Order: sequence, then C-alpha cells, then structure tokens
Amino acid sequence: MPAPHTVGAPLRIAVIGGGPGGLYAAALLKRLGPDREITLWERNAPDDTFGFGVVLSDETLGGIEHADPAVYRALRAEFVRWDDIDIVHRGRTLTSGGHGFAALGRRRLLEILHERCKALGVELRFRAEAPPAAELATAYDLVVAADGVHSLTREAHAGHFAPRITTHRCRYIWLAADFAFDAFRFEIAETGHGVMQLHGYPYSAGSSTVIVEMREEVWAAAGFDALDEGASAEYCAKIFTDALGGRPLRGNNSSWTAFRTVVNKRWSHGNTVLLGDAAHTAHFSIGSGTKLAVEDALALAACIEEQPDLPAALGAYESERRPVVESTQRAAAASLRWFEDLERCLDQPARQFAFNLLTRSRRVTHDNLRLRDPGFTDTVEREFGCPPGTPPMFTPFRLRGLELKNRVVVSPMDMYSAVDGVPGDFHLVHLGARALGGAGLVMTEMVCVSPEGRITPGCAGLYTPEQAAAWRRIADFVHQQAPGTAFGIQLGHSGRKGSTKLMWDGMDEPLDTGNWPVAAASPLPYRPGVNQVPHALDRAGLTEIREQFSAAARRAASCGFDLLELHCAHGYLLSGFLSPLTNQRTDGYGGSLAARLRFPLEVFDAVRAVWPTDRPMTVRISATDWAEGGTSADDAVEIARAFAAHGADAIDVSTGQVVPDERPEYGRSYQTPYADRIRNALGVPVVAVGAISSWDDVNSLLLAGRADLCALARPHLYAPHWTLHAAAEQGYAGPGASWPPPYRAGSRKPPTGRTDAPRPRLSLN
Repeated sequence: MPAPHTVGAPLRIAVIGGGPGGLYAAALLKRLGPDREITLWERNAPDDTFGFGVVLSDETLGGIEHADPAVYRALRAEFVRWDDIDIVHRGRTLTSGGHGFAALGRRRLLEILHERCKALGVELRFRAEAPPAAELATAYDLVVAADGVHSLTREAHAGHFAPRITTHRCRYIWLAADFAFDAFRFEIAETGHGVMQLHGYPYSAGSSTVIVEMREEVWAAAGFDALDEGASAEYCAKIFTDALGGRPLRGNNSSWTAFRTVVNKRWSHGNTVLLGDAAHTAHFSIGSGTKLAVEDALALAACIEEQPDLPAALGAYESERRPVVESTQRAAAASLRWFEDLERCLDQPARQFAFNLLTRSRRVTHDNLRLRDPGFTDTVEREFGCPPGTPPMFTPFRLRGLELKNRVVVSPMDMYSAVDGVPGDFHLVHLGARALGGAGLVMTEMVCVSPEGRITPGCAGLYTPEQAAAWRRIADFVHQQAPGTAFGIQLGHSGRKGSTKLMWDGMDEPLDTGNWPVAAASPLPYRPGVNQVPHALDRAGLTEIREQFSAAARRAASCGFDLLELHCAHGYLLSGFLSPLTNQRTDGYGGSLAARLRFPLEVFDAVRAVWPTDRPMTVRISATDWAEGGTSADDAVEIARAFAAHGADAIDVSTGQVVPDERPEYGRSYQTPYADRIRNALGVPVVAVGAISSWDDVNSLLLAGRADLCALARPHLYAPHWTLHAAAEQGYAGPGASWPPPYRAGSRKPPTGRTDAPRPRLSLN
C-alpha cells in the first residue's frame, strides 16, 4: 500500500454496508487519509451477523499485513489453522493434507474491524438505513456501495451497472456446531430423497461452520421446504449424525437459500462504486466471498492513492480487480456445478472421487496436490493404474484393436492449405512433425467428403484418388518414422458454413467469387444477410451425402488410418441436424431429439459398416450451443448415448460454434465439464478438449476420471514436440514417450543460464 497522505482537502466518503468489505475499505481509506471524513451506514446492530466462520487465504492475509499491521495482528491472534481435508465417501474417510487454511468467527472479524474503524475516526452508524446512493453522491465525494448480494444501490442503477444474476439449482443453509472439526470436512449422504452434502470447518477452538447443501428437488422431497430454522437444524443433525458425533446443530437467522452468481458489466457509476458481493459473488465452496471483498477494499484504497483523480482511480480499481474476480468466478462456477451434479461421480472409486472433489475448481491440480500431499497423490496414481514413475498422461489406453501409447491427442485443426482438396508437403510436415512430437494419437483436420462439403477452397478432402494417394503418403510417414503413434482422420461436411474464405482472409465470410451452393438440415443461413441461404436436403440429397461419407471412409481405410472420427460438431452439416436452433424440419428428421439424431446416426452406421471392425470410430459433438434454446448438457448425454449404442468407441466432447450469437464461458479447460458429465453418466470413453494448455491439466483430468484422452490444439501449434517436452519436464523416459532416435540428444531440457556461480557462505546483518 502507498504511504498515507495528509495533503489536500479532506475527501468526504460514504460507505453503504457494514460487512467486512465495507468496514475494511473505510478503515484503509481513513488510515491513508486521516483528514478524510468517512461515514458508514449499517442497517443491523453491531453484533448482528449471518453465518459463522470466515476463511481467508495466506495471500489475502499478506495483503492485510502489508496494508494495516494492526488489523493483521488482531486477526492473527484469533485464527484457527489446519492443513487437512477429510472427504467421507460411502462410509470411508480419505484425508489429504498440506492445504493450509485459516479461519475465524465472522462476528469476531466484524468486532476487530469495528474497533479499528473507531480508533481511526470512522463514523459508524448502526441500525441505520443509508440514504439512497444517488442522494449520497451529491453530498459526498465518493460512495462505496458494499451493500451485499441484494444491493439496493445496484438495483437502483441497474440500467448502468447492467447486472446479470444467475440463481443456481441447489439449496443450502448455514449452521454451526459447538465443537471444532479437526479438518475441513466434506461428507456425502445418500438418502432416500437424494444426495445431500455437508461442508464443515472449524472457526474457533470450540466451534465449526456447517453448511448443508442439496439439489432443490431433493430439498423439497425431504420436506425441508416446510421446516423452520430449528427443525431444519435438527433434521440436518440427524442426517449427518456420524460427522457430528451425535451433537446438535444451531442456526443464526439461518434460512435455506439458492446461491446467486452476480456479474456486473460496470462496477462504478459517477462517484459511486460497487464492492464485494454487490459487484460480484463466487460460490462458498471455494471460500471466496469475504476474501474477494477484503481484496476489493485493498485495491480500491490503493488505486485512490495512486491515481490523479477519482475517475482514474475507479477505472484502475476495476481494471485491476475484474480479471482476478472473473478467474475466481470461473473456478467457483466449476466447483458449484460439480456439487450440483456430484451424484454422477459417486460410483467412482473412493480415492478417485476424493481427488475429483479436491480438483473440482481446476485451481488445485495434480502437480499442486502432489506438492501438498505426495502420499495421497501416489496412492491415487497407483489405483488409476500408473506404473511406478509414470505420470497419468503416459499410461496406455485401448480403443478396440488400437492401443494408444499415451493419452495425448493432437486435436483436429483446419489448416486451409490444400489445393483442390489434395494435402501437400505442408500437411506432410505439419502432421509428421506432430507425430514425431510424441502424442499418442494425431488427428487430421476435418477432411471433407465432397467438393461442396468443403468449408473453404483450402480445405482437404477425400473424394478423389489423388487425395487418397496424398493421405496415404502422410500415413506411411507417420507409421514409419513415428512408430507407436496412431494416425486418425476426421470426416465431415461443412453444411451451411461452407463456401467461405480462408480463415486469415475473413473467417466465415463468403467468397468474393467462385461460391458453390451449400446444403443443410433447414434453409437457415449461418448469418442472415451475410452467408448463403442453404437448400434443405431432400431424401435424394440425404442419401447422396450418406454415400459420400461411406466412400470417404473406404478410402480412409485403404490409406492406413488407425481411427476414424465423424464430425458432428461446430455447426457443420451433421451438427446442424442435431441442434434445434439449426434443424427446423417437420419431416422424420426434425422435431424431437430422436428425430434430429436420425440422419447423423444413419451416416454413422453407413461409415461403421465399411470401416474395419478392429479399428475404432469416435464422434465429435458440440455438447452445448452456448445459446438459449440450443443443445443442452442433458441433450448431449442423450446424443452420446445414441452414438455409443450404435458402436462409437469414444465421444470427442467439444462445444459451440453452431450459431454466431453464442456466449461461451471461456476459461482454462472450460469445455471439460461436458466430457466429465458424459463419461460419468454413461461410462463411455471420452476425449476432453477446450483450452487444456498444460500437462498438469491433462494429468488432473485423467486422474479425476473426467476424461480418458485429452486433445490439445494450440499448444501443439506452439510446440510440435509438446508431449515429449511434457515427458522431459516430468522426468519421464518410459514407453509412453519415445524420442525418435535422431532427436534423443534433445531429450533433456537445455540449461537456460549460468548455474555455476559460487553460493554465498556468510550472511552479515
């Protein structure tokens, strides 16, 4: 934090809300500017609070220590610390250590902040409703709205802040027990009404927070909707009597509620700024609410000191905090959804279930957990089937008669570099380099089954003898020069997204000249007024395209491909039949999901009939359209179920690119929850894709049972030898990562700088 300033006219500041964020912001701003006049309004009494314990990270505590040592000392004296997480799965308790938590009672936290504010001269007005923010904004230089998830300030100025509030599918209640858990405890209860879960942790020497959570339909079926606070606490104590040792639970103005994720387009309006839950929320399962509010206060105070005026300060505050908050919200959303759907994971082996829970937010990873608790991680690896010294990603995997040497797939990537559909030297070098790079399976780009099925004039095909000969040349290179690497082909048809420019000339833009007609399930252009209106395929057209797929599959078999993938994703022809947004047919190929599946399944069956029986077939699907009314996650499970029933050996689970107005939730590994859902619902092998960028991500996804294979695209463009580099960085030199003989001299990472300088022997104070 900057040094306090004492120059200039006093700045009048109004703070709405006396939670930890509002109080700490008031204390910091007063400490940094003793001449400031700061008034805080809190509608409740000083000792009124909701909830019980508060968990803070070492990172947050470090910021508090630096900014206000007095507050830090007071907090440190109160903290309860522990390292372990206990996960109870079907009567078996599994413990993972090394996690490092610190907690204290929420009431005590507020008392410390009250005392600090009073000592600094902040005026605290309890049992007082704050005037409207618009009124305060005319009388004060700055209005800090820390008025919580139900912020009246945000509501009054919703047209400017543009909030987006999502209510989720679970009900939960905050309770407390008068004893201290000796670890952070997750316990699952499988009741006659459905699955319930307990989240518990100590916050003092004799008290613990206990949160009980369940899906809303389970909550209603159990009769909680008709119970008051006392009866709810008694019922929860009975359900989790083993966890509580038969002891009771108590409430504190506790009620069942559904978590609401708050996102705002803007965080400030004139001289009014949102802070904490008023600006953003993140699910309690990653312990983030108070942490985020306190960090907001730190950043706001610092930016006001550093910037020349208030508009610049508020802009800097939002620029600094928004990326951090968005990252936290992505992690919290992953954790929230995991608990919403945890029932699908209950049949996993106990230790894998525990690993899955610990890594649910994607912030704790395999490598990170190994540092915290190597014994726990080693056991999970052994149960997974990792030979000694073998990372999960380098364990083999079998699909039909094909055994892959490792779990890494070079994802299909369109190169737009073919001439008349013929792959040339570029493809030989591109695909050959990635095969030499160590991946277990290298996939071609989408290979089109007809000239009219191309996306662009640069797309590769497999509808002529010349194209087949060119692909055979590449397949021969892969098999001869990269033994053990499998080579797969993805067959597809562009549908309504065809006849467009090369990606770098204008993605999805129609050709200036030489357009060819496009076909689709329904006569709906990809972008009205921009792309062509496709003609809706009739029976003859459907039959012709099905035969084109079949003919291409025969050629692919003769070329020597080891695996064939049918492209039913990303809004191309077969995907266009699956999505209700792009299939508006009224015949037997439209309407219900079963009808929309009919043509893709006909194509799959035709291809499977000519593809060698010992070679596997996979299907790539878009598991969500990221658009209202489109394919849902539940639909995706049924789509995968149908293809698996017809003989698909694995489902390659991608998302989106079906409609141009999609709203993807981008982030690290953002598509993998859809693969996880399908795998654990159906037991069918899945390929996970979507911003998987590190070998640590790959190991984490595999070990948690969320995927069987991981497909990476951009990392393989950045580093063709990505898989071999991953082996070297993990110290692995086994059969899952074979360096080609000419490259073996490079199998160790080169030194990056001088390391032979003499070490200091003495330290003088």
